[in-house]
Amino acid sequence: MSMNYSSMFASLGSGASSAAGSNFLTDYAAIKNGSYGRLMKSYYGAAKASSAAASGKSGTSNVIDKILEEKKNPKVSKEAQEANAKLTTGLSSLKTSVAALQNEKTFEDTVNGSSAADKTVSAMKAYVENYNNVVNAAKNSTLANKTAYVANMMSSTAANADKLSEIGVTVNSNGTLDLDVAKLKEAGASKVQELFSPDDITSYGSTVASRLQFAGAASSTGAVDSTETTNKAGSSAAALKADGKALASDKLYEKVKDKDGNETDKYDIDKIFATAKSFVNNYNGMFNAGESSTNSGVLANLSYIREKTASSEDVLKQFGISVDQKGRLKIDEDTFKKSDMSQVQKFFKDYGSSVATNASLVDYYMTTQANAANGYTADGTYNVQGSSRYAGTV
Repeated sequence: MSMNYSSMFASLGSGASSAAGSNFLTDYAAIKNGSYGRLMKSYYGAAKASSAAASGKSGTSNVIDKILEEKKNPKVSKEAQEANAKLTTGLSSLKTSVAALQNEKTFEDTVNGSSAADKTVSAMKAYVENYNNVVNAAKNSTLANKTAYVANMMSSTAANADKLSEIGVTVNSNGTLDLDVAKLKEAGASKVQELFSPDDITSYGSTVASRLQFAGAASSTGAVDSTETTNKAGSSAAALKADGKALASDKLYEKVKDKDGNETDKYDIDKIFATAKSFVNNYNGMFNAGESSTNSGVLANLSYIREKTASSEDVLKQFGISVDQKGRLKIDEDTFKKSDMSQVQKFFKDYGSSVATNASLVDYYMTTQANAANGYTADGTYNVQGSSRYAGTV
């Protein structure tokens, strides 16, 4: 089954969201530098005389103020406002449902007589119901910074349609789910537990959980990252970029020369390890600060890095670099230093360069705040309050 839910959501909020989204920055720049106000004054200036004659005073200023206010805070429909509220609460409920399916106690019999099978069915019913609520709300929502991650979640669900079918879950053409309880019971609790495993960060459940985390972090009020968080994530990302490039370079792996200046067959292992340790520290620092970001550009690139690391976990382990359940790295000095440095270099030529590229984008989005003020607020207004960095780029 192949479904492109990213394209499905490309038209979300095609009314207010598209109009405001496509022209908003241009309008805001004009408002900010005063040209929009001058244009309005010029336009309405011709009516000033007749208006003053009729009423004894000019209403030009009031008209301009009203237009400027509407430009700054465009309203969306009541339906969209309701969908925004439902999406926000729905994401929270769905996150709880996923957490239940990732909790090992859900798949254990309890002393009060609740069987693992019954608890699994109950948890899956809640998951399907909350999943469908989120999908339906997203279709009418103007919270683009949330719906983007819902679309990504739906794509992941479609990619796992065959596995979901094995436990009685059908993925419908509109993106919603149906649950066959009889088939679920036949599949067994262990099959569900495996699909939602929190220990495997590439499992279906872990993938959905990460998308929900990002969607939840994308503020419904359009709030921007704090300066402290921005600086921490940005500086760590910039440092990680440098470390990734260094670990992929030939210079770091140049053979040590003897006292006469002749090249030996030995690497400067201490120097290579120091760079790898710095890479690990900056990797963790970037994620610790960046995961609380409201910037979709930051979150998307963190996701790419996390997936790249997950797919490389077995190789990293060979070099003494392990990945914990939260996706953080840890390096064992002895194991790393005993590794074949030619293989370390070969690995980081791909992995290190790839991470460096995405870390560079994390730094970019954190530095420019290009997407920080994106999104409608829960009451249907478009929030333009940004940091000084953001305002400076408009």
